[in-house]
Amino acid sequence: MTTNPTIIRSLVPARMDRLPWTRFHWLIVVGLGVSWILDGLEIQIVSSLGGVLESPHTLHMTSGQVGATASWYLAGEVVGALVFGRITDKLGRKKLFVLTLGIYLVGSGLAGFAWGPVSLYLFRFIAGTGIGGEYTAINSMIDEIMPSKYRGRVDIAINGTYWGGAALGAAASLILFNEHYVPIQWGWRIGFFIGPVLGLIIIFVRRQIPESPRWLLTHGRAEEADRTVEEIEARVRARGVDLPPVDESKALDIVDSDRLSYLQMARIFFGRYPSRSFLGFTMMVTQAFLYNAIFFTEGLVLIHFYHVPADHTGYYFFPFAVGNLIGPIVLGPLFDSIGRRKMIFATYAGSGVLLLLSAWAFHAGILNATTQTIFWCFIFFFASAGASSAYLTVSEIFPLELRGQAISFFFAISQGAGGVVAPWLFGRLIGGSDNPSPDRFPLTIGYVIGAAAMIAGGLVAWFFGVNAEGQSLEDIADPLSKADPSSLPAATAGEPSGQP
Repeated sequence: MTTNPTIIRSLVPARMDRLPWTRFHWLIVVGLGVSWILDGLEIQIVSSLGGVLESPHTLHMTSGQVGATASWYLAGEVVGALVFGRITDKLGRKKLFVLTLGIYLVGSGLAGFAWGPVSLYLFRFIAGTGIGGEYTAINSMIDEIMPSKYRGRVDIAINGTYWGGAALGAAASLILFNEHYVPIQWGWRIGFFIGPVLGLIIIFVRRQIPESPRWLLTHGRAEEADRTVEEIEARVRARGVDLPPVDESKALDIVDSDRLSYLQMARIFFGRYPSRSFLGFTMMVTQAFLYNAIFFTEGLVLIHFYHVPADHTGYYFFPFAVGNLIGPIVLGPLFDSIGRRKMIFATYAGSGVLLLLSAWAFHAGILNATTQTIFWCFIFFFASAGASSAYLTVSEIFPLELRGQAISFFFAISQGAGGVVAPWLFGRLIGGSDNPSPDRFPLTIGYVIGAAAMIAGGLVAWFFGVNAEGQSLEDIADPLSKADPSSLPAATAGEPSGQP
């Protein structure tokens, strides 16, 4: 005897998309956006440590070892994303928040007690696993809970807050890595404690954030999803906002489905959505290579090529970080108005062309530390918005049940193929600290490769991109649990749940 599955008809997604911008959405921005602030802070601290860690009074590391420190952190992000991406799709978004943040707190705190390169690699790897897990759960949550008309700009802006952390790290480095204020053997250790202090504070904010209603709906918890949306709507109405009813034609029919194996996921990614998978892979790899290559080694460039004292690099990092922060804020709304494809192409290709120009100027020797930083500011004003759009893209073009795993999958590939290799490679291209006049040609070739990668990423987005602006997530990609009521007995379909 065959039992017909029960279809749940729900208006939850449509009700979430019709919400106006409220204080609740600001809570999401603050509670979840801090992850990128912490990541930016972590990377900036290590980037600023180039000259400090090479000192015989600290860990006496080489340029290659400093670059490897970044690579170990990124390798941890890859592992964390893969492990926690599958867990967040299975157990929910909210349950991962405290766990991944806690892992980061432990790893980053222990890095402040490192006694050599190997121990520093290990602790940076642990911290990276926590941040990698944060990326999957939080990007999923942001896209699922934000109204469709705000989703693009909010996701891009929140990803851009990474640079708020970088600016904080740059400002901190001016004090912590200056021997006039803090002894050199202590300043770098204190730097690793800044992130954990911020993380402990944000845990209390996250306790107020509910589980994703969309995730609840597609995991057999429709009633809980309805209650969550009702609570959000009650907050909105309490502020005098009138919410119009949602047309029942927008109801989504959901039937409980089995969890997917890795083989089934691969078939969905590359069998059902091959062009989207190619798009996500290309966008993530190219931006990861560019960012990690330059950002992790810019301190070494300033020190070795422009003879900037190690304790003064923060003066150049700070405006660079601010430029990166402004880019997503200014350009983010255009991804919702002008459109995804056009803006992704413009930001990727634009940053690539500017990097080519800077590579020529760098090799010609006509730049100084200030003009090099100005070039970086203009390049990454565009590249920052483009990189943020890569995370937006992979989180919105695949079915909801695979969102966390899609983010983790493409994030892992991008960091493995571009991010992990880039800092080590560019550290080698820069050369050793014992050479007072390093050869500029190897690093120039590295810049050309990075520029070509970004231009290629922009072209792929132009030809394979998805016009997702203003669309509901369920219209961009059908949930795997979406049912077709016409193919089943009418008695199995319930009334639309959550009628407002």
